[in-house]
Amino acid sequence: MTSLTSPRRVEVRTTDGVLLRGTVLPPKRSESATGGDGPAIVLGHGITNATHKPSTAVVANRLATDATVYAFDFRGHGRSEGRSSVGRDEVLDLDAVVRLARADGHSPVVVVGFSMGASVALRQAALGDQPPDAVVSVSSPSRWYIRETGPMRRVHWMLESPFGKTAGRVLGIRLGEPWAEVPPAPLEVVGDITVPLLIVHGTRDAYFGVHHAEFLHRAAPRSVLWIEPGMGHAESATGHDLVDRITDWIAAQDLPSGPGAPPPQAQSQG
Repeated sequence: MTSLTSPRRVEVRTTDGVLLRGTVLPPKRSESATGGDGPAIVLGHGITNATHKPSTAVVANRLATDATVYAFDFRGHGRSEGRSSVGRDEVLDLDAVVRLARADGHSPVVVVGFSMGASVALRQAALGDQPPDAVVSVSSPSRWYIRETGPMRRVHWMLESPFGKTAGRVLGIRLGEPWAEVPPAPLEVVGDITVPLLIVHGTRDAYFGVHHAEFLHRAAPRSVLWIEPGMGHAESATGHDLVDRITDWIAAQDLPSGPGAPPPQAQSQG
């Protein structure tokens, strides 16, 4: 098991062969590591974002107060290789990083996702090979092909226009091919999540209205829903107070801990 005293750069390869790169941030309060290497948070950023961008970096650093944070670039973003599938294959990315965190001796392992990363977090918790011990979704869409807001109409122009891949590179994303088959949307799978689930959404989210969070919450009645007054979208709207409340919520859950704690699916078989 590792003993982290300063941030370190790491790499991990997904089961479909994509090399992901990221940074592991140790907890600022060393006494937070209790049992094994203590808890870990895997951070899933939003579309066109990356771990080097200020909004993601600020959130990652704040999350690292009491837990080790695995901040990785999704495929097609930042320093990672591959091309983005805008939420479909990124489930394999979270699988790989959660697996890495557990191999490093961390328990529990929690995924916190933002926007596209939130939709991936929900799908991975329901469908992935390495489900986390808890999941936090911030500013997730409930379904695909949202065109109800100006910002999302611009996103779809990028995804569907002949010039979209060029525009995407300017914005920081290397796009893959369009979906041949539409994968299950977050709303279709969120009810299958068996671990603690927190859904967070702002009332001033310019991309996805509050009803997306409400739909997700109704489909997962055991989830917890926070509607944040005045909050905008994803990482750029997530202040220190909200990050601290998220980490407090994680700490309040009855999650497995200690070296070698099995993932949720293995626990349910016991």
